[in-house]
Amino acid sequence: MAVETLLETQLSLVFDMGLDENGKAKTKRKSYSNVKASATPDQFLQAARAIASLQTEALLYVERNDTNQINA
Repeated sequence: MAVETLLETQLSLVFDMGLDENGKAKTKRKSYSNVKASATPDQFLQAARAIASLQTEALLYVERNDTNQINA
């Protein structure tokens, strides 16, 4: 039976950087490691909003990236 182990959780904020010369939307991603894996979605959003309030760009969305290891 396979066993999954959570190795790392990362918080990523994606910011709106406007449009490029061709009219395509540009974004910038900032990622933060060593995030508490047991954090709830509300806690992630609260942390992201606090970080985003210190930025000049508008926050588009927040991502949670979990890295897992699967062993047999």
